[in-house]
Amino acid sequence: MSYNVLKTKIFRTLGTLAALGVLLTAMPLVAQPVSPQAPAPAESGRNTAAQVEQKMHQLLQMIRFAYVDDIDMQPIVEKGIEEMLKELDPHSAYITAKDVAKANEPLVGNFDGIGVSFQILKDTIVIVEVIAGGPAEKLGIQSGDRIVRIDTLQAVGDSATNDFVFRRLRGPKGTTVSVGIRRRGIDRELEYKIVRDKIPLHSVDAAFMVDDKTGYILLSRFARSTPDEIHSALSTLLAEGMTQLILDLRGNTGGYLDVAVALSDEFLPGGRVVTYIEGKAQPRYEFKTTDRGLFENGDMVVLIDEGSASASEIVSGALQDWDRALLVGRRSFGKGLVQRPFDLPDQAQVRLTTSRYYTPSGRCIQKPYEEGADDYNTDISKRYSRGEMWHADSVHFPDSLKYRSAGGRTVYGGGGIMPDVFVPLDTVRLSDYYVDLRRNNILNNFCLTEAQAHKADWLARYPDVRQFDLSFDMDSVMPRFYAYAESEGVTRRNFKPEKASAFMKALLDSMTADSAHVRLGDTVRTYADYMRQALWPADAMQAYLMERAEAEDARQAVSAVVSDRFLRAQVKALLARNLYGMPAYYRIIRSVDDGFERAIEALNDKALFKALQEAAAPAKPAKPAKKR
Repeated sequence: MSYNVLKTKIFRTLGTLAALGVLLTAMPLVAQPVSPQAPAPAESGRNTAAQVEQKMHQLLQMIRFAYVDDIDMQPIVEKGIEEMLKELDPHSAYITAKDVAKANEPLVGNFDGIGVSFQILKDTIVIVEVIAGGPAEKLGIQSGDRIVRIDTLQAVGDSATNDFVFRRLRGPKGTTVSVGIRRRGIDRELEYKIVRDKIPLHSVDAAFMVDDKTGYILLSRFARSTPDEIHSALSTLLAEGMTQLILDLRGNTGGYLDVAVALSDEFLPGGRVVTYIEGKAQPRYEFKTTDRGLFENGDMVVLIDEGSASASEIVSGALQDWDRALLVGRRSFGKGLVQRPFDLPDQAQVRLTTSRYYTPSGRCIQKPYEEGADDYNTDISKRYSRGEMWHADSVHFPDSLKYRSAGGRTVYGGGGIMPDVFVPLDTVRLSDYYVDLRRNNILNNFCLTEAQAHKADWLARYPDVRQFDLSFDMDSVMPRFYAYAESEGVTRRNFKPEKASAFMKALLDSMTADSAHVRLGDTVRTYADYMRQALWPADAMQAYLMERAEAEDARQAVSAVVSDRFLRAQVKALLARNLYGMPAYYRIIRSVDDGFERAIEALNDKALFKALQEAAAPAKPAKPAKKR
């Protein structure tokens, strides 16, 4: 890249930072041209924008003409841009030209490829799902097929990596890739010439009826395709008799702002503020609902957790502020900053924070970031350390962050959305045995192999996932699973020899700490006197250590019971996924989902919803933001 292009690139970045005079529209991620502004008068001790640009220009010239060696300026300029943006906030970011398409892919809602999901099983690429309507399905490629060649390259052994598959199977729409397939029951390689096409990335991962009145929708992202997907899912569920809904936004990190508004529009009456945005160069702009929502009445629960961010928080905050839904789960992530993309001369992109968004009651739920990126990025681990994941009363909000919903309920801002009903994180199910199984990929490998071996028989006996869920015999499968895990080196037991020494050390350390605080008598004159007073008698020490060891065995036994139930459901859900597709996994796994179970309990607690309905009617405008 030429020096002039690099100079333009960094000055364009500086100009973007200094001259944002643009209104964010309802299509917030479509960049608008920026009108340059005259340099503002210099504040005390502060350079003007023109002085800053001149300073950067001189530095680039110095390096270009006077540095001792010829160097590639591209990575230096890119590093400089990255570091500048880090000084602003945690969410402003620089994306290189080669990564822009990949970064946009989850939000655009499609990519160019052949339309399969795959898994690496012992150095072999196994197709686990063929996307309906994609090029692979149209040619007859099936789940369970093994890809052994891509074009002229072997696709087994060391070549079988995720990166290899992505680079070789994806490509521009209309181009052709040759794929060699091995299929169970056929002793020769099958060759397919596949013309790549647009492959949809669905944002609704699952939508089904839980019972005769309760619908469930799992939304994984807010993409361009989301409004149509949600509308279709709601239409189907309503046709099946849905009168109450669980909307699952757990782990949903967000996406487009206007898509969040469109989703809220399905659940709120017309004319309601969903959110408003405001920034230095962004006058207050309100996003309101229309009159076309499909599910504006009927009891509703929204599931959130610490992975729910940005657009997820816009939706959950709006529904909470208008007393439209009960929020169940744990405190959300706390991202209340809005980014817009600005293109640079080499097609790289800066995603710059241009405004904050606020819930209808005036809450800004952005968590603090003044202490820097490292502190910001450890917020979730801090929630663990202070017990917030298990105890709702570990979350403390100052009075200044209290707001009122439309019906007068207390809601909170300043660091995520706090749910109405708290669900503690269940870590008991994660026994040492289960963790070892996941670490060694035993679950995925076994379930894929097992499903392929019995696919024809099981599909004949259980034509759909409902029959599979009701009638499948897990007692016949689990012994084979345990034997497979044992053959792969993962033994089913609660005791882990490699942890024994650490367990003993922790106990001895606690005894040492107790001894260090012994109140010494007047007769202690030597270290020997101290040891006689501080040391535990041998029988007391042994009794204490055995008591603690037996308590740990009891704890592990309880954990094993819970973990085995969870493991059994995981195996069943993964088998269902390999037989019927990904939505089947979520239908099965809900049997051990604490958040889901609490949502059902909340829906059945009509007193909760009666109070919510009384707060919501007659609807009052949400209270405005407090003066700052």
